[in-house]
Amino acid sequence: MHVDLPEKRYYGIGEVAKAFDVNTSLIRFWEKEFDVLQPKKNAKGNRKFTPDDIKNLEFIYHLVKERGFTLEGAKTHLKENKRETLTNFEIIRKLESVKAELLKIKDQL
Repeated sequence: MHVDLPEKRYYGIGEVAKAFDVNTSLIRFWEKEFDVLQPKKNAKGNRKFTPDDIKNLEFIYHLVKERGFTLEGAKTHLKENKRETLTNFEIIRKLESVKAELLKIKDQL
């Protein structure tokens, strides 16, 4: 899944939920379940997600929704080899976006 969000410092929970095509309640639930998600909260208590939070959410979404991990399995996977797996995940996402761009160029030719 490729998340289309504009370049910003902070994203609201509604924007994030829409980008991932999930309910805001799922984002709040994952925030409670996964320690890597630590969105900032303003004076009203509204969550503001940073680009790093979005990357972590993408990885959690990939593990849970695309690969079918249980929540406990995803937590364990994140704790055991977070850096290696996250780096590989980022590389794969970048390669997928390059592939998509190349396919667009091919179609235009």
